[in-house]
Amino acid sequence: MGFQMQPYGMQAMLKEGHKHFSGLDEAVLKNIDACKQLSVITRTSLGPNGMNKMVINHLDKLFVTNDAATIINELEVQHPAAKILVLASRAQQEEIGDGTNLTISFVGELLQNIEELIRMGLHLSEIISGYSKAINKTIEILDELVEEGSEKMDMRNKEQVISRMRFAVSSKQFGQEDILCPLIADACIQVCPKNLVNFNVDNVRVAKLLGGGRHNSSVVSGVKPSGYRQGVWPGNVEHVLHCLVSTPLSH
Repeated sequence: MGFQMQPYGMQAMLKEGHKHFSGLDEAVLKNIDACKQLSVITRTSLGPNGMNKMVINHLDKLFVTNDAATIINELEVQHPAAKILVLASRAQQEEIGDGTNLTISFVGELLQNIEELIRMGLHLSEIISGYSKAINKTIEILDELVEEGSEKMDMRNKEQVISRMRFAVSSKQFGQEDILCPLIADACIQVCPKNLVNFNVDNVRVAKLLGGGRHNSSVVSGVKPSGYRQGVWPGNVEHVLHCLVSTPLSH
């Protein structure tokens, strides 16, 4: 009759079939490598000349995009350390609305340097102390780079809005910021509420018409019928009656 020992310690806390890693090579470097692999996937999509990625999710749905937020959501990352990086990118997307790819790529580079320092023999506490000092220095430098008057800027002043959105637009449409920034500023200012916190991006709609380009774009005040979103505008129509219906209609 064999005697079976009851699990104890870490084995008693975790489910059957678990894997427990400890030590520098097994735990720390494996976590760093997982995060680096995630950053390698997204870094080539960074910037206005970033490449598109083809992603097929668990439902066999195909995505072709260079948006890091979409790529990360469809990858369904399972590694615990890489999941933390995914959560950081989602927090960036929710707070700022942009910079998801930059967050992942930047963290990947930081972890690459950490791995080199570890192999040189530095202890993790020393590396964390050095990075903490670097954070404080970075905040000082960023405060100096902020354009003067940004805290008290008039959100309904077109020139002030354009000067501060130029960098964000150029990161997506490089070379087209001189065309797009005035259009975006006009559209946002027109729908800007009294309380800026309540600004809703859905109040600005983009209509694509066949046969035109960016240079033909313009801002039109009013309500745009959704039926012409991707179609062809019927042309100049005068003396017509408009009917706004909030419920679906069937033929």
